[in-house]
Amino acid sequence: MLITHDTRCALEAVVDLVNSAPAEGRAESLASVAELEEFVRAHHLSDTGVLDTSDLQALHHVRARFAEVFAAADSASAVWIINELVATAGTTPRLTDHDGYDWHVHYFAPGASLADHLAADCGMALAFFVVADERERLRRCGAPDCGRAFVDLSRNRSRRYCDSRTCGNRLHVAAYRARRKEATAK
Repeated sequence: MLITHDTRCALEAVVDLVNSAPAEGRAESLASVAELEEFVRAHHLSDTGVLDTSDLQALHHVRARFAEVFAAADSASAVWIINELVATAGTTPRLTDHDGYDWHVHYFAPGASLADHLAADCGMALAFFVVADERERLRRCGAPDCGRAFVDLSRNRSRRYCDSRTCGNRLHVAAYRARRKEATAK
């Protein structure tokens, strides 16, 4: 599956957005307008205008819908949510070459709110995965105490953890220790 630069950026943004929600052991990381502005800067989101608390609330709603896509039991459920997000955002595809980037497609309308911007661009990025029959790459971490979202871009679709150096390594070390403990108990 060919993943363009702007699709990869949208996927990174949607994963970080979904993972910003409070969860067991994790606090809300988009609790203020300042944190929202940092999210926008970190993801190089253009044409966002001045952000306020209404943008933050709208983005929390969009984030919850994207979380449902990652949790969807099947493609039909994911498609229904993606279609709703993209339609509500008023998707308006257009070519642009801003900020030193080559030509690429933005799916949000000029002047769109941040929530509509992300719903359109990230929704389309997720739609490309569904169309390519790759929805199973939209995953949640396999570590029982994590559950963070990620997109498995490995060749053989075998990635199980959001980060192999933290969650994956922690589980492998725990399994190793359990095996050693069992072996010495015999």
